[in-house]
Amino acid sequence: MERSIVESVFLFSLNLAGWLWGIVSFLPWYYLVGRKQYRPRSKVQARRVSQFPGAPYRCVERFDSLATSLYDGVYTMDQLFNRAVNLYPYRKCLGTREVLREEDEVQANGRVFKKVVCGEYSWLTYAQVDARAKAFGRGLAVLGQQTKENIVIFSETKADWMICAQGCFAQNFPIVTVYATLGDEALVHALNETEVRFIITDGSLLGKLSALTDELPKLEHVVFIGNMVKKSAMRGFSRRINIHSMQEVEEIGESDENSSFVRKGPSPDDIAVIMYTSGSTGLGKGVLISHGALMAGLAGLTSRVQPGVSEKDIYVGYLPLAHVLELMAETMMLAHGACIGYSSPLTLSDQASKIKKGSKGDVSVLRPTLMTAVPVIMDRIRHNVMEKVKEGPRLLQVFFSFAYSYKLKQLKLGYDTPLLNKFIFSKMQNLLGGRVRQIISGGAPLSEDTQYFMNVCFCCPVGQGYGLTETCAAATLMHVWDRTTGRVGPPIISTEIKLVDWEEGNYTKHDKPYPRGEIVIGGPSVTSGYYKNPEKTAESYEVDRNGQRWFHTGDIGELHPDGCLKIIDRKKDIVKLQAGEYVSLGKVEAALSHSQYIEVVCIYAQSSHSYVVCLAVPRPKQLKALAASLGVMTDEWVQLCKNKAITEAVLKDLHALGKAKRLEKFEIPQRLTLVSEQWTPDTELVTASLKLKRMNITAHYREVLEAMYSH
Repeated sequence: MERSIVESVFLFSLNLAGWLWGIVSFLPWYYLVGRKQYRPRSKVQARRVSQFPGAPYRCVERFDSLATSLYDGVYTMDQLFNRAVNLYPYRKCLGTREVLREEDEVQANGRVFKKVVCGEYSWLTYAQVDARAKAFGRGLAVLGQQTKENIVIFSETKADWMICAQGCFAQNFPIVTVYATLGDEALVHALNETEVRFIITDGSLLGKLSALTDELPKLEHVVFIGNMVKKSAMRGFSRRINIHSMQEVEEIGESDENSSFVRKGPSPDDIAVIMYTSGSTGLGKGVLISHGALMAGLAGLTSRVQPGVSEKDIYVGYLPLAHVLELMAETMMLAHGACIGYSSPLTLSDQASKIKKGSKGDVSVLRPTLMTAVPVIMDRIRHNVMEKVKEGPRLLQVFFSFAYSYKLKQLKLGYDTPLLNKFIFSKMQNLLGGRVRQIISGGAPLSEDTQYFMNVCFCCPVGQGYGLTETCAAATLMHVWDRTTGRVGPPIISTEIKLVDWEEGNYTKHDKPYPRGEIVIGGPSVTSGYYKNPEKTAESYEVDRNGQRWFHTGDIGELHPDGCLKIIDRKKDIVKLQAGEYVSLGKVEAALSHSQYIEVVCIYAQSSHSYVVCLAVPRPKQLKALAASLGVMTDEWVQLCKNKAITEAVLKDLHALGKAKRLEKFEIPQRLTLVSEQWTPDTELVTASLKLKRMNITAHYREVLEAMYSH
């Protein structure tokens, strides 16, 4: 039976309406799920150079030969910066934020904190930085600094630090870097071991330095950056020491009669930096880093920043420039004409401790596109965000939980969620300025929970890397499309990695399902050794018959079938208990650091006992909430930390967490002490990158630790 025209038109309209409704209803779902934005995990990211089980692994991107430089013909730090100046003379280079005023803020407990209100960033162009750096270097030469003679930079991270460094590189003055938070003993050790006559320092650190004058017999000149805080700081210096401002040194170098003080630039084998390690196991060692090693490491790290660094990028510099990761990251920016805006952990975000409430932190003004971070800072961001969510309405908590779980599932499948990003996670993204497209994590292991959290909530990939000062921060780094966690990626294009059996820890390259062993790193980015320390150099470094240098890290890793590395242990963190079990202190600390009550945790073990004990710095807000739930009436912080009921409740939480993380019974601490003081670099209990200084902690809390074992 034939349909009438009216029926046909009606049915056609009905079908058309159905199709339109399907399209309209599908579009929100499509944009919620998103397109497949990330490449699937590659089957092979790195492979062995031969079938021999102990053969090194190289990345597939540069399998036949290792990279030695970012650009052809550029093999030193001064050549790299000169190239950037020639290409980008009038682009922004280094930025410093103006401090408009300081205000005292009285807390509820009567304590007074200094808060700052800051303005906009003021910028120096590449040409201006170059002119100042060249003048500064010539000024130092006029004052008597010699080619290949060590010079110290003892300062916080700031634009003047980098200007001084570029001036020293141009004149072939090896820079000795020490942390601004370094204790007196470690500082004196570094200055005397390197026999420096010149020190570049912050004006605010002159007082600290003047108190050590008698212990520094070689010191002749001190150049201070910025303004002197107090004139009294000058009085502590011996008359043999000449004090100069950075501006004075630049003026000396700018004068016409001193234009001849231009030295021959360094060669790739010349030492660029003697970088003192943070000293987590004692006094720091000076790592000899050549210009060539820095260039090779830079080439490797840059290859994993996608879609690449450009002159349009903005980087926020706030980690210590005395740390190799920050130095490499900032050098990467300068090599590509990007700009660096300086900050500090105290002023980084709107919620930072030194920013006045209601005013903007540095990232809100700078709006960076790239940044590096150490895990402890990201852990704090995660805890703070989750606390805000928990304080919100129940409906908000449920919706956030759904959005988070849904996006996490999609990310693992290789999809993004544009609508959720725009309407839910954009507010969190704005905590970092709203434009960050990649974060590189280094310095310590990043937990799986925190890595997922940053990927989901901040809408940018967080890639773990692995490297040491001894390898120019460069060894492995995750690809931006790799969404796995707990791994540190394949070797970069300038390194190769092999595993060496460690029989005492029962790790071998023949282990199943993955080969395991001590991580040994080779390639042109491996440094020359330790300054004036041939014993330690011979212990950790080796040169093979092909002339390639290898560094034995002391870290234990396993290599997965796709060539990615996972750090699973550390030789120095292994303690053998009374019954013969081995405990990895770092592994236990990483597991227990997820406790809602704990800011920092340190596990301690004695071989004469069968269990471990624990020191922990608690989170004030969470501990006070726990005290209220237990009916503890005091608000006195020291008394809260000493309270037996609170300590037992936190220990119970650690036991539950340990079981959930599948720790062995002997790995879970049986005694706990909550410490009332905060662990900061100033206390000498953690490094500048916030790693535990075990020797210092053990010495400082010796009686407490002994008491936990005696009860």
